[in-house]
Amino acid sequence: MNAEAPGDPGRIVLLTASHRVAPGLLSWPAWQTLRAADRVLCPERDNPQLPFLREAGVTVEHTAPVAEELVDACAGGRTVVVLVGGEGDRPLTDGLAGLGGSGRVRMPDLELLPGSYDLPGARLLDVVQVMDQVRAGCPWTSEQTHRSLAKYAIEEMYELVEAIEDGDREALREELGDVLLQVVFHARVAQEDEDEPFSVDEVAATLVEKLIHRHPHIFGDETAETAEDVHEHWLRTKAVEKQRDSVTDGVPLGQPGLALAAKLGGRARSAGLDVPLPTGGPGGPGGPDDSVDGGGSDNGIGIGYELLALAVAAERDGVDPEAALRAAARTYRDAIRAAEGTG
Repeated sequence: MNAEAPGDPGRIVLLTASHRVAPGLLSWPAWQTLRAADRVLCPERDNPQLPFLREAGVTVEHTAPVAEELVDACAGGRTVVVLVGGEGDRPLTDGLAGLGGSGRVRMPDLELLPGSYDLPGARLLDVVQVMDQVRAGCPWTSEQTHRSLAKYAIEEMYELVEAIEDGDREALREELGDVLLQVVFHARVAQEDEDEPFSVDEVAATLVEKLIHRHPHIFGDETAETAEDVHEHWLRTKAVEKQRDSVTDGVPLGQPGLALAAKLGGRARSAGLDVPLPTGGPGGPGGPDDSVDGGGSDNGIGIGYELLALAVAAERDGVDPEAALRAAARTYRDAIRAAEGTG
């Protein structure tokens, strides 16, 4: 097809395509190159692109050429396209590099042409696929339930927070992956429910709908100039979504105590409620008898009220009491290690 001079060494095109993109959805430059090529070679008989190339009238030869054969096939200005996997064909490229470095032959032009690219987030498809395989084939994984996995979700979140507070980027990347695993794992378990199954796609769809609905200043007609404006939008939208009977609805009581106290204080403050803090002892505002203290001490519940007041005050001042206490505990830990001589 190419009317080049006989001495022209020709052109080798290594065409790659992502397995995360539907076969046949190749770029326009890829289709142009395939149609104009003198030969199209493919080492794999089960390459997913083959049916679509045949349908488009592109003749594909099943062969796995070595470097010398490929260079010879390009003699006289011919263009030869080789379909290779998404990661390329290392033996072939190494062979071509060695041949070119030998100086014995005049090498054709060599081009690596991506026929399709991974979109951002494409590796999430791999996560879902691998999770399917692990769930089906691993004896331990196949037995897990939402309830048995719950403790791991809590542990992984704490480890993520620790990585953030340590400023450890490598650990942060790993812990984010572990949290993502919990999401994908639970979604895979949910898919098997006999009464109310749902998949990771439905989880993602629900999240997308929520993100769009809660950001009318991005996807709608609202405007927001400051973070405070965005927060007000969010509060109004969430109030409409949840239709709660109480501002305390939806506050998980199982979260750490300081975080729980701060959350309740924030809910009351946002609702404009002036609720006196309990002060402890019989008859205190909202305070039960001291005998409820699990430790059996008379002043235990009083300490709880003091911590409650501190947490509510911290939230009011824009301080995360959990993070503040963890930072103080880290300082205390370092002091202990220094006293031990292990710091």
